[in-house]
Amino acid sequence: MGVLTDYFRAADAASVVRALQDADDRPLVGGRDPHFDGVEAKRLDPDLVLGELIAAIRQVPWEAGVVDGSPVWPTTPEPGPDGPQDEDDPWATGPWVVELGTAVRDTLAGVDDADVPTVVARWVQAEELRPAGVEDMQPLAEELIRLARRASGVGEQLYCWICL
Repeated sequence: MGVLTDYFRAADAASVVRALQDADDRPLVGGRDPHFDGVEAKRLDPDLVLGELIAAIRQVPWEAGVVDGSPVWPTTPEPGPDGPQDEDDPWATGPWVVELGTAVRDTLAGVDDADVPTVVARWVQAEELRPAGVEDMQPLAEELIRLARRASGVGEQLYCWICL
């Protein structure tokens, strides 16, 4: 079982919640009738793998919290330190949506096109991306950068939809 992730842009968390209530747990990006403009990015979790990209752009080592975000879905309170207590808890089963911080959006949007190959070369050094190479990951990085630029250009936020 793998983790599926989609990154998308939306005006606000309320519009994401409305779309999720209408989506019947289907992804919000891709397919015949997407709810949002986004990028399908299998296994690119926001904390670690996207965090490695943000660290590569900023030219700093990855550390926990480099990608700031806040949960949007499920709308029920997060479980305590022992996690969800039953399998019907939406926090146990997903999907989950996280609103990424404005700093993440702006970091991605601010990458100069000429710098993308160098950034991706740093990014693919992350253990989580091995054995991927620049040629494997550059198209995805470019899509995320363009998505962030579109979001920034109209004052929208970036979100990550996550499902097992």
